[in-house]
Amino acid sequence: MNSIIKALANIFKVPELRERVIFTLAIICIVRLGAYLPTPGVDGVALAKIISEQASRMGGTLVMFMDMFSGGALQRCTLFALGVMPYISATIILQLLIAVVPALEKLQREGEAGQKKIREFGRYGTFFLSAFQAY
Repeated sequence: MNSIIKALANIFKVPELRERVIFTLAIICIVRLGAYLPTPGVDGVALAKIISEQASRMGGTLVMFMDMFSGGALQRCTLFALGVMPYISATIILQLLIAVVPALEKLQREGEAGQKKIREFGRYGTFFLSAFQAY
């Protein structure tokens, strides 16, 4: 137990590590708050009713699956309801495209510049998937 306390104390002695830990904790707090802030202009009660109707009509699997991964934020229609799902989906799609499209595979092999471009494509894909899923 003493070693754990000493390790935690050492984290805050190193300035760069302290900044990273504080930044990470701040981001976690912001994301959790965003999961409870309602989206302006959306009637949460009506949306919850629509989602439950969709779930019962489609067997409930897809809608409830998405709601489960958003921590219930989808049904509450919060600002961060989609969570990291669009990013993960875009990354998976991009990795599949790299295996199929020779130009993307070549770009990936170009070193750091190619990796940077691939990450940029991933961010664009995340934006478009987020817009599509939000619609």
